[in-house]
Amino acid sequence: MSTKVLIADDDAQLVRALAVTLAARGYDVVTARDGRAALDAVITERPDLVLLDLGMPRLDGIGVLEGLRAWTQVPVLVVSGRTDSSDKVDALDAGADDYVTKPFQMDELLARLRALGRRQAAVAASAGGAPTVAIGELVVDLVAKQVTPPTGPAIRLTPTEWRLLEVLVTNPDRLMTREMLLTEVWGPSHGNDSGYLRLYMAQLRRKLEPDPANPRFLVTESGMGYRFSPGHA
Repeated sequence: MSTKVLIADDDAQLVRALAVTLAARGYDVVTARDGRAALDAVITERPDLVLLDLGMPRLDGIGVLEGLRAWTQVPVLVVSGRTDSSDKVDALDAGADDYVTKPFQMDELLARLRALGRRQAAVAASAGGAPTVAIGELVVDLVAKQVTPPTGPAIRLTPTEWRLLEVLVTNPDRLMTREMLLTEVWGPSHGNDSGYLRLYMAQLRRKLEPDPANPRFLVTESGMGYRFSPGHA
């Protein structure tokens, strides 16, 4: 079955070019010309990936991201002419998975789409089969909601520790900003309470990292947030 991509952009010429290119490479393409139409298209079309412009009418890209992340984790690649780092940070904070600036090389865009597709397939496969994730020698069982070492009993996690770990390990190699994690785990009203996050990340590292002072898997992205890096064994 082909991968369905939603292109959400008000630049008609760019949309046509992207649609032709992606269709020629086997993607199933749907389009939206404004933010409200983009949200509707995600609901009705259920795309596997979203290409999203930030500067759209009716609802801008940040608004679309916030609307999507209230109920879906569909991968979103922002494709925008905004090059300022603050725009990139805002998009990532709102839930974007990646960011490409216009003008872009088509080969780069296609490579980023393939990477997002592989990540989504891996998450879907784990959720549909044996949903386990490795943290070094530890095994995280997403169904049983437990972490087990090679020998001995499961490692006890509090419900909040478990929820934080679950969000991180189901988004491997993806930057999860402080605001994203706080909103996912504690709710929208705690989006600025970074103290909670530091405390619980420290607790998780003490329980799960081989050397908590030098974490290899639950990695800090300075000034931004955290990332689960399964390949850092």
